[in-house]
Amino acid sequence: MMVCRGEWEATWSRKAAEEAETVAAIECSGHGKAYLDGVVLKGHQPGCECHDCYTGSDCSKFLSNCSANAGSGDPYFLEPFWTKHAASSGVLVSGWHRMGYTYSDGSYISQLLLDYLQKLHARVGNAITEGKHIVFGSGSTQLLNAAVYALSPNHSSPAKVVATAPYYPVYRTQTQFFNSRDFSYEGDTSSWINKTDSNYTFIEFVTSPNNPDGKLTKEVLEGDNVKSINDRAYYWPHYTPIPSPADDDLMIFTISKLTGHAGSRFGWAIIKDEAVYEKMLTYLEMNTMGVSREAQLRALKLLDVVLHGDDEKEIFQFAYSTMTNRWKRLKETISKSKRFSLQKLSPQYCTFFKRERDLSPAYAWLKCEREEDKNCYEILEAAGINGRQGSVYSADNHYVRLSLIRSQDDFDILINKLNTLVAKH
Repeated sequence: MMVCRGEWEATWSRKAAEEAETVAAIECSGHGKAYLDGVVLKGHQPGCECHDCYTGSDCSKFLSNCSANAGSGDPYFLEPFWTKHAASSGVLVSGWHRMGYTYSDGSYISQLLLDYLQKLHARVGNAITEGKHIVFGSGSTQLLNAAVYALSPNHSSPAKVVATAPYYPVYRTQTQFFNSRDFSYEGDTSSWINKTDSNYTFIEFVTSPNNPDGKLTKEVLEGDNVKSINDRAYYWPHYTPIPSPADDDLMIFTISKLTGHAGSRFGWAIIKDEAVYEKMLTYLEMNTMGVSREAQLRALKLLDVVLHGDDEKEIFQFAYSTMTNRWKRLKETISKSKRFSLQKLSPQYCTFFKRERDLSPAYAWLKCEREEDKNCYEILEAAGINGRQGSVYSADNHYVRLSLIRSQDDFDILINKLNTLVAKH
C-alpha cells in the first residue's frame, strides 16, 4: 500500500484488480460469462463461456435444435444479484493468505464466519443455534456422510440408513460407496415402520423441503434407537415459507442453495449432542483437515453482503420474486394439458415475510398422467427437455424432476419446449 498526498493508492493488488476488471468487462451478449480462470495463466486470453444452447465468441448465436437443460441443480438464477453487487461481494486473495493448516486459535473454523452464520439463522428464523455446536464441511455432501459416521454405534450390528421416497439419491449412493462395517443402506423407511424395536440403530435421512418435490417433511420412524439427519439445504425463504425455526438434533445447510455459490463447496451442520459433534469433527479432520481458508473467506464475504446490505431482505426478495415468477409461468403452461401435472403444495404462513405465501421450490416434480407413459423422462427427452427420471429418486418413472434454478436462458428454453409439447397433446 502507498499513501500519495494523503490518499491511499494500491500497489501489489493493482494488477490483480486490473485482471478482474478486464475479465468482468468482456461482453458475452447476456448469454454467458467470462471468468478469471482464463487470465491467471500467462499466455491465456479470457473468453466467454456460453450458457447452454448459445455459442459464438460472444455467445450471441442461439442453437434452435438444442435441448433444455433442466437436469442440473446449478443455482445460476442468483447470478444477476451478485452481478449487481459486484463491488461489495468481490474479494481479493493475496498470495500469502492463511498459508497454514489452521487459524491462529488452532481451529480449522473461522470464528467470525461462525458468528455470521448464527446471526443469519437468527435473522431468517429458520434454525435455532443457541446452545448447539457447528461444524463446517466441503458442501453438504461431505457433511452427510460425516453425520452417518457420527451417529453409527460402532459395534457388531451396523446402523440401518433409510430415507423416504422420493429422496435425494446421494443418501443411498454415498452410503453404499463408503461400504462401512458400521452402517449400511437399507432402503425406504416404509419397510421399517413398526420394526424399530430391535437392537439395530436406524439413521433416517429427512429432507425438508424435500428434494425433489419441495414438500416440508418430518421423521417417519419412531423409537429411542432412531437417529435423524435433517437435510435443510432448501429451508430458506426463497423456496419455502418458514413456519418456525427448525430445532432438530442434527441439521445440515449449504451455501449453494442460499447464495447460489455451489462451486465454493461450503456447508455447515448444527448439532445438539456434543458427542456427535466431536465424532463429526474427527471425521472432517481425518478426511480433509477442514474446509479451505479461501472457501471460508468467500463465504464470509458473501454473508457480509447478505447481512449488512442496505436492505437485509434483498437477496431473499430477489430470489423469491424470481422463483415465484418461474412457478407462475410453469403452472400456466402445465394447466393447458391433462397429460402432465405438478406436485400440489399448500400455502403456509411465513414468519420471515410475515404473510401466507405459496411454496416456490427449486424443482418441479412433473408427472406424466397417462398410464401408458411409463417413462416420462423419455417423453420429455424426445421433446428436447432433459430432466432427471423418477427412478433416480427411488420413485416411479411416471415422474421427472425439472430444475427451475438454472439461468434465465435455461428456464426460458424449458418453458418454450414445454409450451410446444403441451400444444401437441
